[in-house]
Amino acid sequence: MTHRIPSPRPSSDPLHHASPPLPRRPPLIGPSCPSYAHPSCRRRRAERSPRLGGHRAEFAPEHALAAAVQDRHPHLIIWYGEETGSYWVASSSGLAEVPDAATLTRLLTPAPARR
Repeated sequence: MTHRIPSPRPSSDPLHHASPPLPRRPPLIGPSCPSYAHPSCRRRRAERSPRLGGHRAEFAPEHALAAAVQDRHPHLIIWYGEETGSYWVASSSGLAEVPDAATLTRLLTPAPARR
C-alpha cells in the first residue's frame, strides 16, 4: 500500500505554523569561539583539550560542581555527562537527567517545612 507524500501547508492556511526564528548570535572568529557561549564550540574545544582523570579539561567546572553536590548528598550518585551536556542523578527511585546546574540545585534543595 502506498500513500502520497503530503505537501506542506500554505501560509494562508489557518493551521500553518511558522517555525520560530533562530536566536541571533555574534559571528564566530575561527573554528570555535573563545567564550563559553555555544555548546558546539565547547565540544570542539574539548576535542583538543587534555584529559584530567578521565574527564576533559574543558568541562572541569561542571565535574567539580557535580562532585561538590555529590559530597552534600551521599545517598545519591551525581555526575556530569560530557556527551549529553547535562547532569545525571542516580537514586533509589531511578535515573534522572538534569539539563543545567540551576535545575540540579533546585531539584536537590529540600522543600521548606510547612507549619
